[in-house]
Amino acid sequence: MKTWKTLFCALLLAAAGACNRDGQPVEEVDENAGPVNLVYGIDADLYRLETSEIASGETLGKILSRYGVSAQMIDRLDKQAAGIFPLKNIRAGQNYTAFIHEDSLFTPHLDFLAYEISMTDYVVFGFQDDSVSIRKDAKSFTLQRKKKSAVINSSLWGAIMEQDLPYALAAEMEDIYQWTVDFFGIQKGDSFTVIYDERFVDDTVSVGIGRIWGAKFSQGGKEYYAIPFRQGGKIQYWEANGASLRKQMLKAPLKYTRISSRFSYARKHPIYKVYRPHTGVDYAAPKGTHVHAVADGVVTFKGWGGGGGNTLKIKHAGGLMTGYLHLSGYAKGISQGTRVSQGQLIGYVGSTGASTGPHLDYRVWKNGKPIDPLKIPSEPAEPISKENQAAFEYVRDRIMAELNGEVAPEERITQLDSIIVTPAAEVPAAGQQK
Repeated sequence: MKTWKTLFCALLLAAAGACNRDGQPVEEVDENAGPVNLVYGIDADLYRLETSEIASGETLGKILSRYGVSAQMIDRLDKQAAGIFPLKNIRAGQNYTAFIHEDSLFTPHLDFLAYEISMTDYVVFGFQDDSVSIRKDAKSFTLQRKKKSAVINSSLWGAIMEQDLPYALAAEMEDIYQWTVDFFGIQKGDSFTVIYDERFVDDTVSVGIGRIWGAKFSQGGKEYYAIPFRQGGKIQYWEANGASLRKQMLKAPLKYTRISSRFSYARKHPIYKVYRPHTGVDYAAPKGTHVHAVADGVVTFKGWGGGGGNTLKIKHAGGLMTGYLHLSGYAKGISQGTRVSQGQLIGYVGSTGASTGPHLDYRVWKNGKPIDPLKIPSEPAEPISKENQAAFEYVRDRIMAELNGEVAPEERITQLDSIIVTPAAEVPAAGQQK
């Protein structure tokens, strides 16, 4: 029977395939096809792989020596890698994978060693034909679109952790809403809904987030939408009515803190024990916390401010001036006369001068008169232009629909470039965007 199977296979598949010794057809192999088992961009089927972890105090030189790489080759690698990934940047606890082949005498040789810089980035060191090579790359990832909602019990960060959401979401939302939402005035019961892309390696390992596609933040009974839209060459976030979420001044000059003292003309000084004006807001924060300029301006004072310790003062448009007191130090390049931009790092929280602990004393003056930093009216940046209004409304309506309910995947906004909106009766579905 086996003979007949073999003969039958030979007659039918002579031109297109082959048979094994049992007379069963064998799939034709495409010799031009590339490798299918790529690991760090290397055909892993050609090697024996060994994966381990950098031990405390271990250097790459020690690891390579164990695999038989000569001191001369390691020295050449060290010099060649300096401008790509210095070998001294190897850190304990990170994984590495050795790609080993064996010669005709079964002697092992190291061809490549891949070191994981992070969950996504890696560097491959090569040792072939008496030469060394270095290649820095990143793992491919997939995006999963997600919508999450949470009620806040204590803080935005607390809600993110309670819901086991990516920590980066808190930072991104603070960046988006930093001009609009008072994160120091969050109350229990405030809430948010956010749509975002989450990055995954191997479809299972989360490695961070991508674009925020929209958000709704509810605070004190008011809802603040954040709608992404490209205007002026960059994507920014806008309110539902087309006003920019960006304002002339940030709500606060730092993050991840609490207010320890508010604006008052009769506060009992913690050191001098007398009642005196405190025309600023104190933000308690760890020493070294980054302090940012709340608006574009020019530094008019940098130096010792008596009880205020290390102090910066910045002049802004509209007769406004801001002050930053008790700093532990100043950011590089900051000096009197320096022009700074909104959000730029200008200094670090400290406890210099008359201070009982690390905090930032933040002050604002309007035409020389102190005003409460928490009550500054701030004009928004330029709104959605008239020529972009229809396209913005097209994006806004679909983002808001997704935030407030479930929408079909084809109805989602998935890109923010080249959106063409026809007259209302002919507006295309979201899945038909240009």
